[in-house]
Amino acid sequence: MMLYPTLQTYIEQAQALPISDERKAVLQILINYVQQKVNQDEEINLNFICTHNSRRSQFSQVWGKVAAAYHGIEINSYSGGVEVTAFNERAVASIKRFGFKVSKEGNGNPKYFVFFSDDEDPIATFSKVYDDPANTPKGFAAVMTCSHADENCPFIPGAEARIPVRYEDPKAFDDTEKEAEMYDTRSLQIASEMLYVFSKIKK
Repeated sequence: MMLYPTLQTYIEQAQALPISDERKAVLQILINYVQQKVNQDEEINLNFICTHNSRRSQFSQVWGKVAAAYHGIEINSYSGGVEVTAFNERAVASIKRFGFKVSKEGNGNPKYFVFFSDDEDPIATFSKVYDDPANTPKGFAAVMTCSHADENCPFIPGAEARIPVRYEDPKAFDDTEKEAEMYDTRSLQIASEMLYVFSKIKK
C-alpha cells in the first residue's frame, strides 16, 4: 500500500509521539479486543462514538482505518453519535492538511469520501447516530471517544464490547487563533494512538 507522501510524513510524526503509561493502559483494552478477533479469525468492527459525531469520532474512524491498513490488518471502521450534526468543517480541513484527499457530496450534513492511498477504497464519513444503517448493527466494539457520550449512553445495542478511549474536544478552540493548531494536535494524537494499537497486534 502506497500512502500519499504528506500523509506518510505525518504518520512518521505520529509514531514518534510519546504515549504515557496511563494512556497505554487505556488503549490495551482495545488492543485486547482486536487481538482476540484476529486470533479467532473473526471480522473486526469498530464503531467510534461521540455525542455529535462531528470531530473526535470522525478523526478516530479515519485514523483507525488508516492505522489498521498501515499495519496490514483488515477492519471495518465506523463512527456515530447520539445526535446528527455534520462532520465539522474544521476537522475536515485538518485531515486535508494531513495529506488526505477528500471529496464531498451534498450539503447540510454532507458525505465525505476520504482517500489515503490510490490502492485503497476511500473512507465514507458523515454525521449519523451510532445505529445508522451505514454502520454494522451487531458484533462491534463501541469505542467511546468523548465523556458525554460515554456517560450518557449506558447501553449501546449490538455492541459486544464497550471501550472508553476519550479525547479532549478541539471545539474549545473554535474561532480562536489556535483553532487549526489544536485540531491538528488532536488529530495527530489520535493517529499516534491508533497506530500504537495496531502495531501491537500479532497476526
